[in-house]
Amino acid sequence: MNIVIIEDEELVADELELNIKRLLNEQIDIVQLRSVREAIAYFKKAEAPDLIFSDIQLGDGLSFEIFVAVPVSIPVIFCTAYDEYALDAFKANGIDYILKPFTLHTLDHALQRYRQLKQIFSSDQTPQYDALMQLLANPETQTAASVLVYHQDKIIPVKLQDIAMFYLENEITHLLTFSGKNYYPNKNLDELERLSGKNFFRANRQYLVCRDVVTDVSSFFSRKLLLNLNIPFAEKVIVSKGKAAQFLTWLTKG
Repeated sequence: MNIVIIEDEELVADELELNIKRLLNEQIDIVQLRSVREAIAYFKKAEAPDLIFSDIQLGDGLSFEIFVAVPVSIPVIFCTAYDEYALDAFKANGIDYILKPFTLHTLDHALQRYRQLKQIFSSDQTPQYDALMQLLANPETQTAASVLVYHQDKIIPVKLQDIAMFYLENEITHLLTFSGKNYYPNKNLDELERLSGKNFFRANRQYLVCRDVVTDVSSFFSRKLLLNLNIPFAEKVIVSKGKAAQFLTWLTKG
C-alpha cells in the first residue's frame, strides 16, 4: 500500500507515519511532503498513491490548492485543527477527517473508512475542493461551533455558546465557561479570536470576552474601560483607550 502524508510539521508527520504502520498489518510505503508547492510537483510526476493524509493549513497555503491544481481520484483524509464549523462540508464531499491532536483510536477509525472512501472516489462524486477552499479561506464562515479543550486525559468539545471568555495566565491559554469551569484550549488567543466570531471581543492582549458575560462598563483611568462581568472572576478586565470606541460599538450590536 502506498500512502502520501502532506504535513509541514515534521514531528507530526513522523508520528502519523509511525501510527499508520502500527495499525496496518501489511507492506506500506509512505512519502512525506511538506508544502503545497512540493505536493503539486510530486503529483504531477509520481504515480498516484492509494491514500493521502493531508493537513489543511500548510505553510504556503491551503492543501485544497493541491487537488485543484492536480485532480486526484483517490481518498484523502484530512488531519485538521479546524473545529466543527466546516466538517459537515467535508462529509458532504465524500472526504473524511481526523482532528488534531489525533489519537490512535481516531486514526484507526479513519483507516477503517478507507474502503468506503475508495468507493466514493471511484464514482462520479468528485469532491469539490475548490468550494471547500473558498469556505475555509472566507473569514466570515470561520465561526466554530465548539472549541476543543484538554481535560485530564481526554480532549473534549466545549460549545461556543457556553464560553464566557478566553484568557492568558502565565502564558497559558484558559477557557472559562459561564458555569465556572476552566479548561485549556489547544489554540492560542489569536487563533481563538479568528474562530470565535463576532460575539467575542479582544479586550486586550490577555482577554477575549463574550458579549453575554458583560453586565455593564465603567470608566477607568485614562479613558480605559473596566468590564463588569456576570460571573465570578478575580482579575480586572480592562479595554484599552485605543479600543474603547470599537468595543462600545461592538457592545451595542448584541
